Amino acid sequence: MSNIVQDPLIIGFLVNSYGDVRSLRWNDLTGEIESANRSRIWIHLDRKSDEARTWLESVGGLDPLVVGILFQEDTRPRAVRYENGVLLNLRGANLNPGAEPTDMISIRIWATKDLVVTTRVHKIRAIDDLADLYRTNKPPETHGDLVTFIADRLTFRLEPIVAKLEEEADELEEDWLDQNTPAPKQKLAHFRRSALSLRRYIAPQKEALSSLVREGGEFLSDEAKLRLREIQDITTRLAEDLDLARERAVVIQEQIVEQRAEAMNQRLFVLAIISAVFLPLGFFTGLFGVNIGGMPGVESPHAFALFCVALVALTGGLLYLFRKADWL
Repeated sequence: MSNIVQDPLIIGFLVNSYGDVRSLRWNDLTGEIESANRSRIWIHLDRKSDEARTWLESVGGLDPLVVGILFQEDTRPRAVRYENGVLLNLRGANLNPGAEPTDMISIRIWATKDLVVTTRVHKIRAIDDLADLYRTNKPPETHGDLVTFIADRLTFRLEPIVAKLEEEADELEEDWLDQNTPAPKQKLAHFRRSALSLRRYIAPQKEALSSLVREGGEFLSDEAKLRLREIQDITTRLAEDLDLARERAVVIQEQIVEQRAEAMNQRLFVLAIISAVFLPLGFFTGLFGVNIGGMPGVESPHAFALFCVALVALTGGLLYLFRKADWL
């Protein structure tokens, strides 16, 4: 089932100067924006909607540069102060049915003192959490707190996913230590792809949160900045945990390669020993197998038995020499 909705406005709320919350619809959005004196508005739009993009430029009054970033097809996490607002791109776990959590999805945010515009393609649980606050008449006190809440909930849902990857790394190591378990090639490859996918966005997200704290200015309260620094520390730890998980996967991969090389060398060594034993035996059997005159023992009925005894003695002598040389 597609995550794209038909209505350009997915969620919208207005908080008046008395703290009362009103839900917004797409049909009355223009009127609410124009009459919202000293009110705070949050609208969450479908990034695939051309109508939403046109409305932001023509009615919402947003700078075309800001709108372009909000509707950009692909981007990495970042935070930029622009004129009277903050542009923020963040990534969260994809917890939609049938999706891989490590396939991180983006949310774009334009936030000012009075207006917050967020855009997405896929459903994001952090936005649902935020909407629940508005529905229970407990919205964030400022839009700086709103942005902080989104960053907090995105990070909150990333922690168990990274913890699960660490558990998978433990299982891989246990499988490796268990001699009865085959080398987990496919499982290891999937693990490395998952870790790389998460690391790709978590590392720059740490820098984006740091930029937001630096450039937020008066938009962020001291409490919001403190909370964002804490979220940044958690994100840093998650990135470090992913780096460690990747290194553990690399070590396991190297051990697998070394095991295969050692097994191959052992097989080649056995083949070399066998060749060393049978080379002189083959030489003598070939020499005595020529059908020409003058061969010793042709007339003796005991010659074949003596020849076999000589070959056995030669084999025993070679094996003794190999053992003395510590080849066996």
